[in-house]
Amino acid sequence: METNSDKKHVWDKVNQWEEELLFLKAIIDKTELVETIKWGGPIYVYNKKNVIGIGGFKNYFAIWFLNGVFLKDEKKRLINAQEDKTKSMRQWRFTSKEEVNEKEVLEYILEAIENEKEGKVIKPSKKETIVSELLEKEMLQNPALKDAFEKFTPYKQYEFLEYIESAKQEKTKLARIEKVIPMILGNIGLNDKYR
Repeated sequence: METNSDKKHVWDKVNQWEEELLFLKAIIDKTELVETIKWGGPIYVYNKKNVIGIGGFKNYFAIWFLNGVFLKDEKKRLINAQEDKTKSMRQWRFTSKEEVNEKEVLEYILEAIENEKEGKVIKPSKKETIVSELLEKEMLQNPALKDAFEKFTPYKQYEFLEYIESAKQEKTKLARIEKVIPMILGNIGLNDKYR
C-alpha cells in the first residue's frame, strides 16, 4: 500500500518549505507547463523543454528559470546563483509564503513559456563549428548516414567532425570517414567506449 513516505523523498531537503512549495505548485498549475521529476525535484516542461524548477534550500525556497537570462526582469527579482558558471539559469528566491506575489510570479512564468515557444536559448559558444565537406558529400549519397548523424547530440557530432577534419591529408580524412561510418550508422559515439 502506498504511504505518504513514498512521495516524501522528493521533498527531503525541502520539508521545511512543504507548504510554500505547494503554494508555488498551485500557481504553476495555472499555466500550460507539465510537471516532471528530474534531478530529484519538480521541473516543469513545455513541449519536453525544461522551463522552470522549484525547490527548497536551507535558508530559502526558489523558482529557477532555466532560460531566465531572457526574462525582462523589470522588477529585479532574479539572481544568477553562480555568476561564472551559469549563463542562462536565473533564480527567484523567497524566504516566506508572504513574499510570493502570485500575479508577479505568473507574469514571469508566462514570459518564460513565451520565450520557450520562440526558441530563445543560449547557443554554446565554446566551440567553433566544424564543417567536413567530405562527410557532407558522403551524407548526400547516403541519406541513412545523414539521418543517423543528425540523431547524435551536437557535442558528439562535433567529436566526429573534429576527428575527421584534424587529419592533414585528404586520404587520411577519407580513411577516418570510412572508419566512422559504421559507428555513425550503429549510433555509437566516437568516444563512447571511453565514457
